[in-house]
Amino acid sequence: MTPKKRERTPYHHTPKLPITEDEASDRIRLLMKLRNSGVHDTNVLAAMESVPREMFVEETFRDHAWNDTALPIACGQTISQPTVVAWMTAALEVEPRMRVLEIGTGSGYQTAILAKLARRVYTIERHKDLLAQAEGRFKELKLTNIVTKKGDGSKGWKEAAPFERIMVTAAAGEVPAVLLDQLSPGGIMVLPVGNNVSDQILLRLRKGEDGTSITTQHLMNVRFVPLVEG
Repeated sequence: MTPKKRERTPYHHTPKLPITEDEASDRIRLLMKLRNSGVHDTNVLAAMESVPREMFVEETFRDHAWNDTALPIACGQTISQPTVVAWMTAALEVEPRMRVLEIGTGSGYQTAILAKLARRVYTIERHKDLLAQAEGRFKELKLTNIVTKKGDGSKGWKEAAPFERIMVTAAAGEVPAVLLDQLSPGGIMVLPVGNNVSDQILLRLRKGEDGTSITTQHLMNVRFVPLVEG
């Protein structure tokens, strides 16, 4: 179900400028680091290379856009470390005809990566200003396969479910049952879980073809902002 149109918040972001020589070098170094860290999916690497991360960061941090570090954005949120983005995307195993649900649009960077790989991405963000900024970036990058919604991501997107893949970009205390319910049989969900930043773990959950059994895999330690209800 397409969300009702709403009044848009003016969107401000780092303008799409020609990439500098230093940024080009930083991008090459980052892509080499991703490969060396074990990310070998060529589609994921191509998506990471093609999405201009400098567009998704605050102007103050543009010089650090291609560094392998998380950076602050508006509303007390962050744009995730590229290595974590790459690992989460690779773990999701997105295929071209799939519908993906993303919980937590944030800057829109992870959304844009997913949009390069999936047929359609449904993304939910609770902060109106962040969502408006992300939508502006999607429009500028001509990413037309993204559907956005302002709302409580912990409840998922029941009207559009089920989804072959679900990615959560904020840490829940436990795996939200409502999101598992919206995952297709055979589907994969990747999310961080943990009440404290110091003990968060990135999980990959695979739902069995029977639609009930769940296989859980621990991937790595991570640090994410909390998944907030409401």
